[in-house]
Amino acid sequence: MNAPADVAKWLAEQESKELLRFITCGSVDDGKSTLIGRLLFDTKQIFDDQLTALESDSRKHGTQGEAIDFALLVDGLSAEREQGITIDVAYRFFASEKRKFIVADTPGHEQYTRNMVTGASTADLAVLLVDARKGVLTQTRRHSYLAQLLGIQNFVVAVTKMDLVDFDQAAFDSITADYRVFADRIGIANWVPIPLSGKSGDNVGERSTRMPWFAGPTLLEHLDAVPLDAAADAGKPLRLPVQWVNRPDQSFRGFAGQVASGSVFRSQDIRVLPSGRTTRIERIVTADGDLEEAVTGQSVTVTFTHEVDCSRGDVIAASDAPPEVADQFEATIVWMDENEMLPGRGYWLKIGTQTVTATVQHPKYEVNVNTLEHLAAQTLELNSIGVATIATDREIVFEPYSVAKGSPNRALGGFILIDKLTNATVAAGMLHFALRRALNIHRQPLEVSRETHATLKGQKPAVLWFTGLSGSGKSTIANIVEKKLAARGKHTFLLDGDNVRHGLNRDLGFTEADRIENIRRVGEVARLMADAGLIVLTAFISPFRAEREIVRRMLPEGEFIEVFIDTPLADAEKRDPKGLYAKARAGEIKNFTGIDSPYEVPEDAEIVIDTMTMSAEDAADLIVADLIARQKV
Repeated sequence: MNAPADVAKWLAEQESKELLRFITCGSVDDGKSTLIGRLLFDTKQIFDDQLTALESDSRKHGTQGEAIDFALLVDGLSAEREQGITIDVAYRFFASEKRKFIVADTPGHEQYTRNMVTGASTADLAVLLVDARKGVLTQTRRHSYLAQLLGIQNFVVAVTKMDLVDFDQAAFDSITADYRVFADRIGIANWVPIPLSGKSGDNVGERSTRMPWFAGPTLLEHLDAVPLDAAADAGKPLRLPVQWVNRPDQSFRGFAGQVASGSVFRSQDIRVLPSGRTTRIERIVTADGDLEEAVTGQSVTVTFTHEVDCSRGDVIAASDAPPEVADQFEATIVWMDENEMLPGRGYWLKIGTQTVTATVQHPKYEVNVNTLEHLAAQTLELNSIGVATIATDREIVFEPYSVAKGSPNRALGGFILIDKLTNATVAAGMLHFALRRALNIHRQPLEVSRETHATLKGQKPAVLWFTGLSGSGKSTIANIVEKKLAARGKHTFLLDGDNVRHGLNRDLGFTEADRIENIRRVGEVARLMADAGLIVLTAFISPFRAEREIVRRMLPEGEFIEVFIDTPLADAEKRDPKGLYAKARAGEIKNFTGIDSPYEVPEDAEIVIDTMTMSAEDAADLIVADLIARQKV
């Protein structure tokens, strides 16, 4: 009769427990998976049938002889079991008498540093494992630096495999002293060293009788007692990033999202950013009914007392303590892609629920994780950590990621960069502050508008963007088009690739990064000319889709007209009017498009010219006719 009541009581007790998220990290084969498996075993999270299966798997795949290999509880991928390493991030849930835990087992190999960053991005604590036989290694320092950079303030230095050094106190003391020097240098203040053995369970769940010289807590005791970041977030001002505008019918319009910090309550004065408009909270709606108040971590839908424009990516904030809004920042970037960062290239930047295009400038410096020196760098490569300037194509709502003596602002301070072509996450980063010029420079309202400029010229602004291989005929066709437009009384200007490099872009070479910057500058000039009401023609190879797309986004819809001069490489090379292909084939010119640098064919160009079936004159007539038709629309 009492069973349902007992179950309900137990469930209520579990629900009320605090949740601690932590990661295990460190160098390769330091025993991370074994330690987590031991925690699961000691907290009685393994059922009898799982234990039987584990014993069988240990005989087949284990590394502990006849003993149970607890690492197999976490190493789920077949590749991990075959190699005896962790590759992916493995999440496990377990609970003690006092708390609930979600632990992320992160890989130790340098090539999987991106997975460690993923696990650390939501953690409250880092358990940094150090093999008692090997001491503090480069990866130990890298993971410490990254965890501290990501805002983790509580660390456990778990000196593992103490059984393999006969539980020697001197070995433990040496590692502790070595790590203390590094921790002091990077500002890690809250760290606790614990000597343990994951294999035999010493100082994991129970105090070890074989290390009577250690008077500190067991690992589980420390996990039960360490303070949580969630409490600090609850004390911050309201931040509610909008994930979705909820409109089930014409009578209801709500804004759904998760409270990132602070609390929201009925009749509260709020500000919607980046617009800055103010209103009040009318209702807090959930599936279980309306609430008077919602706190950090709760997902809700709120409604306003006034009709205020608000959409996905906006942030609902306390009206008297709003976050900042800017479009240029200094940031720390952790590069996680095998292809190096390309300064000036447009990447998707996701921060909270906001997604914008961002360009990264050449790094101010790269950090050497061993010496903490600031090194000069032109770009960032796999696992590099650097500081650089980031510019976004529109203003975003943000807060500095790191807060002195406080929990990090992860929701509005941490971001990821995504390659626009592959959709791969290439970097993670933390915003430091808005650049002074971003805060002090504002667009000057002009008395004579771009519409007035266009009306005076009797035309609509446009940018005809000619792209194609060297020798395809871009400049030839663009020249003829401009002459035909001039004959019609149109106001035009032609920006040619070679001509621009004699002045505006004379400082740029032909590396991939320089090509990107070349197109960015030309795009800005073309946009200004279009603002003056001109029809702008550009003749550039512009080999990368991402950069052509950046220029398209600079202009109002319909004003960017991509003209692809489609000429096969073999035919462009036969023409070779400047002898460039011959020099590239001979190795005299590096990074030449079509030879040792790629050309990305437009996927949806407005105009495609097949030079194998059409003369330059006919091509020009077709382009002019297309443009005139667009001008009349």
